[in-house]
Amino acid sequence: MTVTELLESASLLVPQEVATENDISVEDVWDYLVADEWQIALNLLEELSDGLPLPVTFWEQLAEAAGLLGLERSRAWCHWRCSEIRNGMIRADLTLRPATVARRTTPIPGHGVLRPMWDIGNLSPAGSTSVSIAGLWVEDMPFLQPGGRATVRLVPLTPAHWAHVVTGQHIIMHEDRTVAGTAVVLEVHLPSPSPLTK
Repeated sequence: MTVTELLESASLLVPQEVATENDISVEDVWDYLVADEWQIALNLLEELSDGLPLPVTFWEQLAEAAGLLGLERSRAWCHWRCSEIRNGMIRADLTLRPATVARRTTPIPGHGVLRPMWDIGNLSPAGSTSVSIAGLWVEDMPFLQPGGRATVRLVPLTPAHWAHVVTGQHIIMHEDRTVAGTAVVLEVHLPSPSPLTK
């Protein structure tokens, strides 16, 4: 499919009545498509989808279009949203430990490549702390400096491990045995368990 076909197809999955805070709607997306303003149309579709339960197909089509346009961060974001639909998402307020007291001395990338371990209160059969892995996306920032603070989105590798996590809970980030940061959970959106996994 061409970029135009992908964006047209994705736009058909957005309800007509949806609009952004600035009153941008799907009709505006179509206007930009007619004018061959593909990047603007793609950005508007990403913006229109905020908070909507759109299917994985929507994000897959946007990811493919972004790839064809050479927009790698946008492509990564769309793939990330596919992962959120499949595995769930936890938003949290994360504070990294400063470089003077932590092993990490470089910024963490903000676009979902880091998959740290998290102490979310799970215990091993022997009673010791058991960590769970989740990918990390930093909202509105290309990276997060040591000692920095930001809202992050976590995609659990194993969603069932995170079933007990609730808003307001404190969780601890690890990249090794030492504490890399601490976070307070802001939102929890996990997928419904499949009947086969009950």
